[in-house]
Amino acid sequence: MDSRRLAYLDALGVTAYLRRSQAGTRGSEQAGDPLGEPVEALGWEGLEAAVLSCERCGLSRTRTQAVFGTGNRQAQLMVVGEAPGAEEDRQGEPFVGRAGQLLNAMLRAVGLARGDVFIANVLKCRPPGNRDPRPEETAQCLPYLHRQVALVAPRVILCVGRIAAHNLLDTDLPLGRLRGDLHRLPSGVPVVVTYHPAYLLRSPEQKSRAWDDLRFAMRILRDGDGH
Repeated sequence: MDSRRLAYLDALGVTAYLRRSQAGTRGSEQAGDPLGEPVEALGWEGLEAAVLSCERCGLSRTRTQAVFGTGNRQAQLMVVGEAPGAEEDRQGEPFVGRAGQLLNAMLRAVGLARGDVFIANVLKCRPPGNRDPRPEETAQCLPYLHRQVALVAPRVILCVGRIAAHNLLDTDLPLGRLRGDLHRLPSGVPVVVTYHPAYLLRSPEQKSRAWDDLRFAMRILRDGDGH
């Protein structure tokens, strides 16, 4: 663990212990957790410290820094993406490149500022070359996202992109079949699926469909989901 992460944990009053025997345990809630607690028991400070110091998979050796998430921790709307890109890896914040600018514009169009929502990714570290995440990487990282969802307790999740949708909803259906329907996490949180802003930059003709998806999510926020 580098000195920056140790200093961060020290500022929180946390003593970090790296348990080598658990570092490669796939799917374990405790593997690589420097706090010695199950992820589902962590509060915001402990969860952020665990993410920033995480060594559960090989991405910890290639990242610049882990990208925890940003925004209102009591948000009604949560946005979930795939993984950090190069700019996110450099700045330590999700959706800060061109795709992030488009996401900000989409939120403004429905009367929301970036700071009104909570934004996080399935993967907290950038895969080299922005390749697709590997199953073993998402398996190690998903407990962090699940805990973020539990702590935020959003009324709706806007899931952007195929990989985010597949991992969050545990499905392999094409994104085109996931769009337009209301999905639900096991906890009951409603999920609306739409295109990733990076895809919209490459395929601007799909922006109207993404706009429909965003309005769908806002209708659920305003009117409820009928349950």
